[in-house]
Amino acid sequence: MTQTEDDVAAVYDAAADLYADMFPSTGPEQPVDLAMVAHFCSLLAAQGPDGPDVLDAGCGAGRMLPVLAAAGCRAVGADLSAEMVRRARQDHPGFETRVGSLTALPYRDGTFDGVLSWYSTIHTPDEHLGAALAGIRRVLRPGGYVLVAFQAGEGSRDVAAGLRRLGLDVVLVRHHRTPERMADALRDNGFEEVARLVRAPVPPESDDQAVLVARRT
Repeated sequence: MTQTEDDVAAVYDAAADLYADMFPSTGPEQPVDLAMVAHFCSLLAAQGPDGPDVLDAGCGAGRMLPVLAAAGCRAVGADLSAEMVRRARQDHPGFETRVGSLTALPYRDGTFDGVLSWYSTIHTPDEHLGAALAGIRRVLRPGGYVLVAFQAGEGSRDVAAGLRRLGLDVVLVRHHRTPERMADALRDNGFEEVARLVRAPVPPESDDQAVLVARRT
């Protein structure tokens, strides 16, 4: 079970306002999740005295951009969905946001000290994961860091039942990976893992949650 990037973009275009209204900030995150983001930002702080440049790759409606800014980062966002970017610009007008996929991020090589991939690889099938990570690596400066968050496990499933109950006739496929599988993919695409979190689900979650931080080698 898989979907193209256009399919995924269409789902999030349709759900953008609903999603942005339901999740305007970091309410769904646990304190330990945000602690990993803080650790990621602390690693970036060593990159220079003026504050690191950070891309939220797959920013959705932009709810993580203020978190990055509060940690001292100069944050910008990109997302596959044009409607999500519209909401990001509406809800967080102080941040630059652009339309772009992980495999074709609209930035030059070596632009950023860090890339936050907050659940943005979960709709990427295994056969395209390497290209997505290579796209992230391309926009990172040498020695830069990536944070990748995802639902841990194996297999793929349709996770759009809640959206259908709210009146959206959509299917949305999510791909699960073990932390070991993601670590291998990062290594194969020029990264060295430096930190890992795996935690049990907290209702309404049904899967373990994982966060990996890796350095561009």
